[in-house]
Amino acid sequence: MLRQLRPEGPDFVASAPVRLVFAREISAPPEAVFHALAEDTPGWAEWFSAVTRAVPVDAPRPGREITLRGGIRFQEHILTAKAPEVYAYGVAATNAPGLRALVEEWHLTPAGTGTRVRWTFAADGTAALRVLLKAARPGLGRAFRDAVTSLDRRLAG
Repeated sequence: MLRQLRPEGPDFVASAPVRLVFAREISAPPEAVFHALAEDTPGWAEWFSAVTRAVPVDAPRPGREITLRGGIRFQEHILTAKAPEVYAYGVAATNAPGLRALVEEWHLTPAGTGTRVRWTFAADGTAALRVLLKAARPGLGRAFRDAVTSLDRRLAG
């Protein structure tokens, strides 16, 4: 059963109690990366190994339904889609225990002929969840690096 989370806007990425920020440069241009993030929702399951299912939805507002390995589910809504620079979404509902608010932002900047991809994971939750998320930083960083590397390979092919 999904629980509703506290709605947050794009500014939450700067003020969240837990902010995990990861960055990596890839060879794909910003326009291609933005398209993969914002316009190819089902493709997420092909390049982000933690995602097992990604389905676009239009109601009650544009967003997506995401299922992660282990059965965690998110109903997300798009907060910002400014091509080819920023794609951000907030989680409206989830079955993840202890989570109160979650916003993720993907910021893309040109890096030579490629892109510097910065992912900010901004969350609030119970004290135990905040500790767990901070401890999970290395694993989330590895998942991010693997995902954007896989995305880069996919966009090159």
